[in-house]
Amino acid sequence: MSQKESEDISKVSLDTYKRTKIIATIGPSTDSYEAILSLISAGANGLRLNFSHGSHEERVKQIGWIRKASKVLGKPVAIIQDLQGPKIRLGDFDGAIEVKKGQSLALVYGPKVLVEGQIPVQYDLSKKVKRGEKLFLFDGKVRTTITSVDKGIVIIKAENDGILIKRKGINLPDTDFGGDVITPKDKADLVFGSSHDIDYVAQSFVQSAEDVREMRKMLSNLGMHAKIIVKFETKKAIENMEEIVEETDLLMVARGDLAYEVLPEAVPTIQRQLIGLCRKQSKPVIVATQMLFSMTTSTEPTRAEVSDIATAVVDGADCLMLSDETASGNHPIEAVKVMKRVILYTENNSPQKVIYPDMSDQSRQSAICEAIVGLADSIQAKAMVAETKSGATAIQIASKRSTIPIIAVTSDERVAQQLAIVYVIKSYVRPVNKFAASKLTDWLRQNKVLNKGDIVVTASGKYPGVVGTTDTIKVRILD
Repeated sequence: MSQKESEDISKVSLDTYKRTKIIATIGPSTDSYEAILSLISAGANGLRLNFSHGSHEERVKQIGWIRKASKVLGKPVAIIQDLQGPKIRLGDFDGAIEVKKGQSLALVYGPKVLVEGQIPVQYDLSKKVKRGEKLFLFDGKVRTTITSVDKGIVIIKAENDGILIKRKGINLPDTDFGGDVITPKDKADLVFGSSHDIDYVAQSFVQSAEDVREMRKMLSNLGMHAKIIVKFETKKAIENMEEIVEETDLLMVARGDLAYEVLPEAVPTIQRQLIGLCRKQSKPVIVATQMLFSMTTSTEPTRAEVSDIATAVVDGADCLMLSDETASGNHPIEAVKVMKRVILYTENNSPQKVIYPDMSDQSRQSAICEAIVGLADSIQAKAMVAETKSGATAIQIASKRSTIPIIAVTSDERVAQQLAIVYVIKSYVRPVNKFAASKLTDWLRQNKVLNKGDIVVTASGKYPGVVGTTDTIKVRILD
């Protein structure tokens, strides 16, 4: 797609706009400006940079391409720095190791000379694990129990037959990492992010709210304005979910590792629990992993994948994420288009609306947002226009899950980019002005995003540009 062929998305009709957003992962299949422009044009609202792979030099180029494409298309886009976290993987060895049920294996960290019968690992497990804990190898294909820990060697007993291949992942659902989830590599990557254009930091292998508080301190010390996305992918995180959700800015249901940490059949229920909890606390939530995995090689999704996307939409997710599909798949742009198509069909045709229990929030801000949504719904408004400095008002309105589009007007470009992956929000950057909402509404009318006779509900504050001062609701009929 050339710049001449691209469309100014800021002027696209609200009738064609999807409410549930899409994140695409950048990788070898999309490592060019043209590919990134096509991803955004096809429907991606956020782009994930996986810091488990690639160099900082590659990231500088990719960030530049994303911002250039965003400006060409007139569409704010969120950039997500996904940190690697503890690299708990098998080390290097030749060939495949055959494992038999009942066999004992020795896991050793960083040996210079490997003794026969020992298997190298990339993390010193002996400092964290205890006898009796479960340890799963090769994405759960080989399930074991730890029988002893002695002099840096972890002895495990296999519970099933299988094979092991170098560098495959290790899951430790029973192990407490004691706050040691931010690695030296993560810290170096955060330093890089602090001097580049990052909107979100995705934190891996979180186990407690304290892990999130530690990350927030690091971001503050580095002067970063990025928000935190906690990736729910450990058993410990599920046990502490309420405290973690309260502490984070956004949440990602990272279903891949989560399925190895808990029973696979528990994941759909946990997904709904987390979405409901995020709705209650007005925290955006992302559903991720293998949503269109077959499209890494196929041009068409499976029926199960289509159903999975539709279910996440009906459940009330803010955003859905593509990983391998756009990073290393053969059909990255088609995957985004398919996801957008399924989202739109589900939003326009689903007979269901999920209501989660215990959604009450007694704060003044929540009451104002409830009033805005209730008024807009009752008068069949075309849009809700929210003036917001930090994005909090727009996010709280979005948590009510009205089908009416939310147009956010902010003076902060970073906030506009962060709001790009929040449910139903379309954001615009305008200077601080007590008439900002009215001026933007006029601009939207002139550019046919809104039309004569449309009803718009606006939310603003007495003190423009000041966080937490939304106190005025108006109804306007466009002429």
